Order: sequence, then structure tokens, then C-alpha cells
Amino acid sequence: MAARILVIGSGGREHTLAWKLAQSLHVKQVLVAPGNAGTACSGKISNAAVSVDDHTVLAQFCKDEKIEFVVVGPEAPLAAGIVGDLTCAGVRCFGPTAQAAQLESSKKFAKEFMEQHGIPTAQWRAFTKPEDACSFIMSANFPALVVKASGLAAGKGVIVAKNKEEACKAVLEIMQEKSFGAAGETVVVEEFLDGEEVSCLCFTDGKTVAPMPPAQDHKRLLDGDEGPNTGGMGAYCPTPQVPKDLLLKIKDTILQRTVDGMQQEGVPYTGILYAGIMLTKDGPKVLEFNCRFGDPECQVILPLLKSDLYEVIRSTLDGQLSASLPVWLENHTAITVVMASKGYPGAYSKGVEITGFPEAQALGLQVFHAGTALKDGRVVTSGGRVLTVTAVQKNLESARDEARKGLAAIKFEGAVYRKDIGFRAVAFLQRPRGLTYKESGVDIAAGNMLVKKIQPLAKATSRPGCTVDLGGFAGLFDLKAAGFKDPLLASGTDGVGTKLKIAQLCNKHGTIGQDLVAMCINDILAQGAEPLFFLDYFSCGKLDLTTTEAVIAGIAGACRQAGCALLGGETAEMPDMYPPGEYDLAGFAVGAMERDQKLPQLERIVEGDVVVGVASSGLHSNGFSLVRKIVARSSLQYSSPAPDGCGDQTLGDLLLTPTRIYSHSLLPVIRSGCVKALAHITGGGLLENIPRVLPRELGVDLDAGTWRIPKVFSWLQQEGQLSEEEMARTFNCGVGAALVVSKDQADQILHDIRQRQEEAWVIGSVVACPKGSNLQALIDSTRDPKSSSHIVVVISNKAGVAGLDKAEKAGIPTRVINHKLYKNRVEFDNAVDLVLEEFSVDMVCLAGFMRILSGPFVRKWDDAQFTQLFAAVTNHSRYCRDHFTVKGVSGRQEKVMLSPPLLPEHPESEVGGLQGKMLNIHPSLLPSFKGSNAHEQVLEAGVTVTGCTVHFVAEDVDAGQIILQEAVPVKRGDTVATLSERVKVAEHKIFPAALQLVASGAVRPGEDGKVHWVREQ
Repeated sequence: MAARILVIGSGGREHTLAWKLAQSLHVKQVLVAPGNAGTACSGKISNAAVSVDDHTVLAQFCKDEKIEFVVVGPEAPLAAGIVGDLTCAGVRCFGPTAQAAQLESSKKFAKEFMEQHGIPTAQWRAFTKPEDACSFIMSANFPALVVKASGLAAGKGVIVAKNKEEACKAVLEIMQEKSFGAAGETVVVEEFLDGEEVSCLCFTDGKTVAPMPPAQDHKRLLDGDEGPNTGGMGAYCPTPQVPKDLLLKIKDTILQRTVDGMQQEGVPYTGILYAGIMLTKDGPKVLEFNCRFGDPECQVILPLLKSDLYEVIRSTLDGQLSASLPVWLENHTAITVVMASKGYPGAYSKGVEITGFPEAQALGLQVFHAGTALKDGRVVTSGGRVLTVTAVQKNLESARDEARKGLAAIKFEGAVYRKDIGFRAVAFLQRPRGLTYKESGVDIAAGNMLVKKIQPLAKATSRPGCTVDLGGFAGLFDLKAAGFKDPLLASGTDGVGTKLKIAQLCNKHGTIGQDLVAMCINDILAQGAEPLFFLDYFSCGKLDLTTTEAVIAGIAGACRQAGCALLGGETAEMPDMYPPGEYDLAGFAVGAMERDQKLPQLERIVEGDVVVGVASSGLHSNGFSLVRKIVARSSLQYSSPAPDGCGDQTLGDLLLTPTRIYSHSLLPVIRSGCVKALAHITGGGLLENIPRVLPRELGVDLDAGTWRIPKVFSWLQQEGQLSEEEMARTFNCGVGAALVVSKDQADQILHDIRQRQEEAWVIGSVVACPKGSNLQALIDSTRDPKSSSHIVVVISNKAGVAGLDKAEKAGIPTRVINHKLYKNRVEFDNAVDLVLEEFSVDMVCLAGFMRILSGPFVRKWDDAQFTQLFAAVTNHSRYCRDHFTVKGVSGRQEKVMLSPPLLPEHPESEVGGLQGKMLNIHPSLLPSFKGSNAHEQVLEAGVTVTGCTVHFVAEDVDAGQIILQEAVPVKRGDTVATLSERVKVAEHKIFPAALQLVASGAVRPGEDGKVHWVREQ
């Protein structure tokens, strides 16, 4: 607790600010200049005798008193440039600069700004001559009945006239009689707006907007909104007239748009932004902006703030508001009532004693001082609005009741106050009405308006075979008119995943539609299909026309790019299904190709074909759940500048880069007949998508050094500490589509693709996969009549793998024991043990088993006697098309081997050590090159000979007694894939031979750590 804070001002707002700041554990003292009786001496709070008009003196005071930051309450110091002056002097100050504060200090500036940035407001004109203003009032084609002094007028410079004559009279009073002084040299004449007026405030650091609960002020002096205009006679918060979805709309279309607009104009806005808003039948419209807390709105908003106000202001000043968003008290209402001096807002007397503060405090109420002073130890009146009584309760009626008790307790002669604060909310909540579909949350009129807006967008996507005309029950497409003779149809459906979350957080919806179209179109393109038409599904809790139109416009634009018709769609407004501001998308694409153009053409793909990679635009639309987790753990926000090397844009814009649509550039190449297969690199990344278009007996080797990997992938890998395998299994890593073509046609294909403005490379080749497996070799060996053993059961922890198929075809019983169903290894091993006992197993061969085995299981199988029965325990027998090698996915120089979709065949590094009755095979000449990446170690060491080893399983990894070994030469130019192929041939030879040696009793484990040969073989 060390911070000292200075609050500028003397009203109820400033007392409230000081009261809330003093609650912080970080704050040692709050000084208020000039302050009032309530801030004179109250715990951490005290007044400071320093001039707030002389900014040089004020800055020196702040340095002398070690003030951490200054909080400015009223508008006048802001307009006078206090923030800029203190900041230049090295004193931090919370509030907008004088240039930014023009949103309040100049009504003309504010109206021009709103007009330029599309912020909804009333129609208006500004004038410097009264006769021009009056002429406009009499001739305007809208009710020009609101007259405003353009400058600052202490919240009182607005006159709402009942007719044109009264409006002209107001102009003369302001401009000729100078009723508001210099503030009235320019007047703004506005359209009269009908509706409820509310106050919507927010914290902002110039980028992020954090809305406060909406409040409603009561400007008129007397009950029923009668009497003269005042600075405000009371307020309540929150307003039931502004539900969460409407507040979100106000945030997006008014508050955020204002902050973004100021940023675009080079005048960043920091501090409190207050929008006075009229809720019209056409939606919320801005009446005026204020650049600070309202008074008395501050007195009902801050009591509902659960967060530490000091921390919120610090985060705002640091530009890190998004990391410390304020939290508000839910299901509570605050109400404050102003007690004013007799005669206010005209002349009033001062020095009247005020009593009853202890009684109000005993009731649990908060009394915020405004026009008060200390005189001879007594609190007396010194202003028009003297104080406010604030109550916080769980509902409005309870809060009103409690506030009335405080008004009865506080006493001073001639006190004036309203007894109906909150009456509009009460009327709103009690209004009798029958339910409508709109009130249940579904706005049919808004849906119809949306259709009207998007009809021309959809119609522009018409193409041969389809003329789009939204509104029917279904859409039609004429294949013959599109030129097809013997077509096959291809269809696909997809969504955008949690990339939507980022779009919604960044309030950028214009590109997400292209992602949706691209995900579906690229999928059917992989079948060789020309896109014909597209359908979209948009679902939300509350339809926001601006957001939805932006999304659909993006979909329509993407359909034109893809050459398909936006034939129709569904917009589903589903109350309570989605939080405010959230929506979901799904897309459906249909395409066609002539029967002989269907892809993939598996029968044409052969070893030696090459893989052509076509560049992605970035992440596309997969892996965003992982991306969002990485961003959350990083130091960046979506509004932060993108990482180095990722361009001059925000991180959010970088991640929202739309998915590339490949139909325009790749369809002509496909139609040339040279493409044998096309893989869309979507969910599952490189590892799981290319194998989908290959024959089972073939795989591919890719070299990441051959293509350009965008910097965003490097940043994600570094920030998330992702493995090479995780990168390749999750992301496209810079390759959005992969084509399989003949090697002799690769150059022409590259030329054709590049001519269509796509970046492309030869990134790998098609290779043959290993034939057979160790399990199959064991099965074949034990079928020999001379065999000393036979297989009694094959156990796997995965269903549907090839090893089980091989066993069943050989007539061998199988069992599947899913390890995910057991709490720990011991329970899993006990289940395996029961099966081994059921079949009276004497020996176990591990053929691709990846589970780590527990100690009790190891010891049990270490001592038993051998006979002629054994079990093959397997995870899998790898399908050939699972063979998939990628070198250097992160772009680094060292070689890496990424595991295929199923588990690798050499799992000894995963086995927790078994000796005696368990056999395993390792792909090197042990004791050299232990572990799971033996081939990589061999190639890096530069040795000329490697091989494989069959050994008893020991507790240490790859340390069991050696039974047999087979040498394999390492050839010049060998890769992991080519070396692995030759080693497997040796494995399939010596694993059965070693089994026969052990089963026949020729070989046993020796006590000296070496096998014991019982008789010569």
C-alpha cells in the first residue's frame, strides 16, 4: 500500500471517485483538490490546497507529493488541456487530451465526427448567426426543436423546445443574450428524437472498450420530469430498458466505433467515454458525448464496481485494459437522489447547516458530498446541488425505499429533492402487455430487413445453371445449362470453428464468410468438382443486422470468387442459445465433375510421383482452439501489433486472414488431366490429410525446407512450445493444398499454378510403404509344422487395427483392451494379465505395443517357465498409407521424424522393462542408438552399418539380453524412410528366428547378463 492519488474536482462525482479509490489495498492516500466537506478528512481521503488551474504549479505539487497519477473529474480542466500539460511534465493523468475532449467541448466537432465515422445520431446543423439558425428551424424537413450551445455549459446548455417558435427563442437566448456565455457562440440545432434517454459509459485505453452498466439521469428539477433543467437530480443503474444484447450493440456501433475513429484520426482517446443515448424506434442514437464520469451517474455506477478502481485505471493508463477488464456486481441496483439548495437552479443561499450523516450511515447508505463546506466544525451548504444519497439493493424498489430513508435522515433547511427517481424503470418493468414473438427474442421484421439487404449480394453470384432469387422454399440448379453431360455430384459441409471467437472479440466480421466458403469449396475441389452452389446457416441469440450483413456480404463475395452461386441460406435467431454478440456458422457446398474427372485417381498414383504444395494464406480455419490458448498465455492481446515479420497489422487481423479459395486457380490445372490427387490441408494438418488421397500401399516424404513457412507458425510454435509433430498434425504449416502429379509433369503444373497468382513448390515425393509387418512374420513362422511355438492370442489396446485383421484371418483369437477405460497402468496390466492366464500363455512378443507396463506385471513375467505357447501383444500393424515423413516442419535445419497417425512399430523406449518371457525388437544394433529415433541417430552419427536387435525385455530401456542381431548397410544418400525400409526386411527375418530359439529352449536369459545357449543351433 504505497500509492498516492490526486483527484481533481469538488462535486459528488469526485467524492465518489475518492471513496472508491480509497478502497484499494494499493492506495495509501487520496488527495482531492479542491474537494468539499466530505473529502476534507475521511480515512485515507483528504483535501489538497493547490491550484488546479495553474498546471505548472499542479505538476510540481504532484512531484513533491509523489502522486502516482491524477484523476480528473469535471470537463473544464480536460478541455483546458490538463492531461497534456501534466503528461508533458512527467505526471500521469487519467482522462482524454484537450484535442480528444473536443467530443464534449465542441458539439459541432462531435456531430461532424459522428457523421464521418457512421455513428448513429440525430440530424443536425451548426450555426454562428442566430438568423440563419432560426431560418433553418422554420424550414427543416424534420422537427428541429433541440438547441445546444456548442461549447461547455456545465451540463445545462441544451434546450428542448415544444415548437418551432420556442426553439427560435432558445437560439436568441443562447446567441444574443449569452445565457451560456462563450459556449453559445456557435449553436447546434438538432432533430428532436423520441424515446428513452440513457447514459452509457465505458473505460477505454484507446483500443479496448470496457462498458459500464447503463444508467439513467433525471435532469428536471421536480417529480414527473417537471420544472427547469438541472445538472441532474438523481440516477439509477442499471437500466432495464437496455438489455445485454442492446448494450453490446451500443458498445460495437457507438463506443468502440468512437474510440476506433479517434485512433484513425491520430487522436487516441483514453479515460472515460460517456455517450448520452436516445433509444429510438430506429435503434440507439447519440445525443451527446461527455469525456468524464457523469454526475450523478458516477454515484450509482462506481458502487456497483467489484473490481479495484485503482487497478482498472492503472491498466487503462498502461494500455492494458483488455488484461484487466472491470467486473460488476450482478443482480443489484443502485439509486442516488440529489438534495439541492432552495432556489436551485437559480439563485440559492449558502451556509445552511446539514445534519443526519451518522443516521444515514447507520442505515447502510452512502452520502456523497457535492456543494458542502466545513464551517466552525459543522457541515454547511455551499452549492446548488448539495449532496447525493445512494442506496444499493438487489432490486430497484428496495433501493428506492432505502434511499427515501436516507432522505428523511439528512436534514437542512429548504432542501429540494425528487421522490420519483427511477420512475421510468418502474413503469417499464410494470407495463402491461401481451407477449409477442419479438418480445420472446425473435424479430421477424429484422429478419425480413436482412433478406432485403442481402438479396442484391446473393443475386450477384448468379452463374450458368442458376439465377439466384432469394425468398423461395428451395433453390434450383440446372446441370445441363451449366454444360455437364455425364456428371457426378460432390457435396461438402463445414464450419469455421473457434476462429469465430476471435472475429467476435475483434468485432471484425467481414472476412469470416470467406473462411466458411473456402472450407467447403476446397473440400469438394479435392474430389475434382467444380463448385456450383453454396448454402449458409447463420445462428445467433439476437439478430444484429450490421454484424449479420457483414458476414453474409463476406460469404457472397467469396462465392463470386469461387464461381458458385449463393443459392440460399438460413438465419436462425434463437434466444438464450447464444450469449450476446456470439453467433455460429455452417456452410454447404455442392459441385460437379464429369464422371472421368473424379479425384483421387488412386490407380494412377505410383512411387516416384511428386507432391506439389500450394501456399496457404496463413492459418486458414483450423487449430484455433489451440491458437486461442497460446494467445491467452502470451503477452499479446488481439489488439497488439502482430509479431515481428508478420506485417504491419494487429495480431487479431493476422489471425483473421481469410482462408484461400483454390477453385479459380486449381480447377483449370485439374481439368488438364495431369493431377492424380488433391488434398485440402484442413483439420489434422499435413499429417492426416495427404494420406486420405493415397493408395494404402503408398506414402509420402515431404521436406519442409522446400516451401515458405509463414512467420505466424514460428511464433505459435515458440509461444506454445509445440512439438514438430503437434505443428504438423494441427496446422497447414504454409501449405493449403497438395497435388500429386507425375514427376515429368511437375514443372508444367508449377508453371500453370503460378500463372494464376498462386505460390507453389515441389515439396516431396510418393514412396512405397513397408510391406508386411513383424506380427505377420511371426504368424507365418509359427504356421510351419516344425515350429516350436504357436500363437494363442493377439491382444491390442485399439480396435480396428490391421494387426487384429491379420490375426483373425489366420484363425487366431483376438482381444481388445482399451487402456482409456482404466484409471492407471496397474489396472490395465491386470486386465492384460487375465487374458494371458485365460489362454495359458507362456511367452509374450511385443509387436508394436506402446503402453508402459507396471512393475508387478514385469516381475510376474520375469520368472515363469517357457513352453510352446505365446501371445503377440500389439497396438497396430501399420497401414502402408500411414507412412508419412516430414523433415524440418519448423523451418530449422536439423532433421526430425514425425510419427504417422498410428503408432510406430518400435516401441521399446515406451516399455517399462520386462525380462525373461518377453521379447522385443529394436531397429539398431544394440547397445548403440537406443531410444525411439534410432534411424535419425544412425544418420546423424554417419556410421556405415546399422541393423536390428531381438532382445529380452529388461527394466531399463533397450538393455535386455541380446538374442539375435542382423546387420544392415547404411547407403550414401539414405533417408530415414529408405533406411527404415531395409531394416524392416531384416526385422521380419530375425524376429521369428529369435522366437524359435527361445521357444525351443535353445536360448535362455543368463545370470551374467548374457544369453545362455543351451545347445548349438
